[in-house]
Amino acid sequence: MRNVLNRMTVLLSGLILAGTAQSADLTVYTYDSFISEWGPGPQLEKAFEQHCQCDIKFIGVEDGVSILNRLRIEGERTKADVILGIDDALMEETRATGLITEHQQDLSPLKAELNWQDSQFVPVDYGYFAFIYDSRKISQPVTSLKALVESDARVLYQDPRTSTPGQGLMMWMKAVYGEQSSQGWQQLAGHTVTVTKGWWEAYSMFLKGSADYVLSYTTSPAYHQLNEQTSHYKAAPFSEGHIAQVELAAVTRTSQNPALARRFVSFLTSDEAQRIIPVTNWMLPVRDNVELPPAFNQLMQPTRIGFSASEMADQRKGWLREWRNAAAL
Repeated sequence: MRNVLNRMTVLLSGLILAGTAQSADLTVYTYDSFISEWGPGPQLEKAFEQHCQCDIKFIGVEDGVSILNRLRIEGERTKADVILGIDDALMEETRATGLITEHQQDLSPLKAELNWQDSQFVPVDYGYFAFIYDSRKISQPVTSLKALVESDARVLYQDPRTSTPGQGLMMWMKAVYGEQSSQGWQQLAGHTVTVTKGWWEAYSMFLKGSADYVLSYTTSPAYHQLNEQTSHYKAAPFSEGHIAQVELAAVTRTSQNPALARRFVSFLTSDEAQRIIPVTNWMLPVRDNVELPPAFNQLMQPTRIGFSASEMADQRKGWLREWRNAAAL
């Protein structure tokens, strides 16, 4: 009888542990637009929770730069199991916090053009920065970054201290102007409407008619075509080329549930998730053969320019100081 009771105790303990594992929580730091009602967060949460029988808690901040800033402030006390939305330009600075661990993922399904081999960060989407305009108002858009800077067009962009698109523009200016970047920033400041903390604030102002051009992505027109059946919002192709952005996910070293965190990161690159992300986050999938709406076939195919992650890590502080001094912010 005692043996039977012992076996029953072990069985009940196992069931309790299993139930605990199934109801585990996962905290994900990301940016606000990712978890908005129209972003990928709600759909990804629902899909993954059906697989894991767990509870995902998304915590949103303004943008990818803000994720890194929060991680630095919290340090070892961070509640994040996964960070989602850091991009490749911030990768080395994020790694330097010492708070990221190995992802242990199979990277072979990723697009060859990404040439991704990093052991701690996993791409979840990518895209190219572009200035968006309304073709109903502008019939002859600028054709280069220099032309935009030298124009009198009203421009909206994001703060490179808090926003990854703003940081992308900083890289873009440096790639095009080099040692003359300070002069370029000063000229752009003369017709900049405002500099916002994050992408959505700037884009919302643009849609209300506050500017002629707004810094966004080459994929933004696809959003308007699919959701509004409008085609007058266009991305201006720049002759100098465009800066690419690869958005990343990573597991924190301090995660209380690293196995589940890695499982979620793996899910983000699955066919299921990659079908969701492009039509909700309006970026490009990191896997080949992901079926996309025809609107994506009409997007420009830009020439990629820019800097490596290590170059960005080495230069970012100096470039931020240059931007701040030149833009008088």
